[in-house]
Amino acid sequence: MTNVNVDVGGGDRLALAVLVQYRMATTEQMHWVIAPGVRIEQTRRRLARLREAGLVDRITLPRAGRTRVWFPSSYGVQLACEWPEMRGRRPSRTVSDPTAVRLKVGHALTVTETVLAFLKDARRHGDRCRPLDWIPEVHHPIGSGEAVTPDALLYYRHGSDDDGNGSKLRAFVEVDRATMGPERLAAKLTAYARLHRYVPTVPGRRPTLQEPALEDWRRRYPLFPRLLFVLDGTGPTGAKTRIRALRAASRDPAKFSFLTDVPVLAAPLTDLLRNGPSAPVWRPVQDPAQQVAWHSWP
Repeated sequence: MTNVNVDVGGGDRLALAVLVQYRMATTEQMHWVIAPGVRIEQTRRRLARLREAGLVDRITLPRAGRTRVWFPSSYGVQLACEWPEMRGRRPSRTVSDPTAVRLKVGHALTVTETVLAFLKDARRHGDRCRPLDWIPEVHHPIGSGEAVTPDALLYYRHGSDDDGNGSKLRAFVEVDRATMGPERLAAKLTAYARLHRYVPTVPGRRPTLQEPALEDWRRRYPLFPRLLFVLDGTGPTGAKTRIRALRAASRDPAKFSFLTDVPVLAAPLTDLLRNGPSAPVWRPVQDPAQQVAWHSWP
């Protein structure tokens, strides 16, 4: 079914991969993610070509200047998930359902706006953060049938690869649109603290000095990723209230080991868009009077 006019080896392939991975994006967001150096008309033609091939579809938001929101078709998901760069990243089946897209559009587009802030910042400062370095909804079990699923897992290279002084960073990103109370937001700290200490039980196997039981996250990451809360949907006063709730939750002694090992920071999305995520706009939840850069603190 692949259309002969689709360039599956170049820009069209990246565009489809981004939509499958990000779930959805507006035309302008897609332009800034995949091809900021060309005219937006080229991105519009690329998306129209993918739609003609049956790989993507779109909805129109009537109250947002008739903004078009693009999402992958089931065929597009099936095709993209066979590519090596998309291995293990299959989204839910509802990603191609227009009704589900409409119901999730507010949060999903805010998450995409957040990754755009990181991508633009990396390009501006010579850091490395590619479109597929942002992986939404990575499932992490924490026992008892429960799991932590951040809005995104971010891979980021800060500094130059050439001089050996660059640092490879990972971060769990939680985008909060003020749709839940501050206490429910703060409860996410408890979930991440559980992930930090969770050791799965292997039936029939006991830990030994030679093979001690290890936390499950160590199978994936050399260090536990930083935790970044991006706050949206509220003004400065509301953001301060939510940061205070995170600060109160951080006083729990059960989270001491987690908060000692893992930087946990919060910042309003408006500050990220205005100044860039690398600016000192992040507040450590244990000491919100400070404002720091996410990639160099502590």
